[in-house]
Amino acid sequence: MFIIIYLCTPLIILYYKEPKLDSIIKLASLYFIISYFGQIYFFLLQKNLKFKSTAIIDIIGSVVGTGATILLAYQGLEELSLIFGQLTMITAKTILQIYFGREYFSPMLKFDFALVKDHLRFGIFNVGEGFLSFVQGNSDNIAIGGILGVKALGYYTIASQLTIFPVTKLNPIILQVAYPILARMKEDPSSLKRSYIKILDLISYLNFPLLIGLYVTAESVVPLLYGPGWEETIHLIKIFVFVSIFTCLAHPLFTLVYSKGRPDLLFYLNLATLIVKLPLLYLFGKQWGIDGIAFAYLAASFANMAFSFVIVQYLVGSFMKDFIANIYKPVLFCLSMIVAVTLYKSYFGYEGVVNTIAEIIIGGLVYGILTLMYKVSLVELKSAGKLLKA
Repeated sequence: MFIIIYLCTPLIILYYKEPKLDSIIKLASLYFIISYFGQIYFFLLQKNLKFKSTAIIDIIGSVVGTGATILLAYQGLEELSLIFGQLTMITAKTILQIYFGREYFSPMLKFDFALVKDHLRFGIFNVGEGFLSFVQGNSDNIAIGGILGVKALGYYTIASQLTIFPVTKLNPIILQVAYPILARMKEDPSSLKRSYIKILDLISYLNFPLLIGLYVTAESVVPLLYGPGWEETIHLIKIFVFVSIFTCLAHPLFTLVYSKGRPDLLFYLNLATLIVKLPLLYLFGKQWGIDGIAFAYLAASFANMAFSFVIVQYLVGSFMKDFIANIYKPVLFCLSMIVAVTLYKSYFGYEGVVNTIAEIIIGGLVYGILTLMYKVSLVELKSAGKLLKA
């Protein structure tokens, strides 16, 4: 991967018409070499349920990487500060992964094809799925960068990154815990289905209020976070909120599929999604520009979620009745949030720090109170706290 990306740098520069990409891409390609050394240790820590160690690795790596990025940005390295920050982060993580996981694996100078052929069969679909997932997930960015230019790509990227943030930060934590647990239930479809529904329920209750909160406060949040000149992203954010909702509902499938040893299903899922997405990107983008591409991504995300649910049905049996019984509550709670915050904005306005904080507090209170009234009682929360302390 390092060699391919390094050698393809001139083609990427030619496509985006941006010479500054030369040093960025060549430096970024080092990520593959550095991350390789710690990956096996990290997977073994997950497999052995060493969540404290994996949390320490993630936290320290993120803090070190973010600190390096900010420091280098202040030193005037501009976009290169992001790349050096990422390389610093993955270096710190790799060192910690080896340190915490060294008891589970010691490299040896031995190779036996008979021992690895089953892993290779599994891995071929894994790599294929990863490649298709990358193309499927970034085809919109690639299209915008080449057709509409890097300025339009900047607006689009800011909007997508802001809305996908809760999904990329919360869901991996939940799914890292869920994977080894589901893997042990793979021979019991009923237990597997119950656990999948619980994971889906937890993900929806955590992600929905954050995403809908962003939807209803976007006019206030964007100027505060990014300053003037980024108003173009507000309507894109409102589209991407629903992209993220569909994405987070499809996410638990990954854990379910890998626990069943069927990465081939993810390969076919991403292939089907890509077949739907590419013509939509072309047609919508040609007709409506950057907004059309955002709506194409939205339609493709909905299709991906629908395909995911078909695969879940195949693996664990009928689950939609339980899914609907769980999801209608967070949906209603979020609609109540929208009504409450919109009423505040209509009477008091939405500009400034004070109004933004007030909107967040109102939305949080509405969702929290409704959750305590109709989903989880204070007694249950206290019991859960006692269990965690124990």
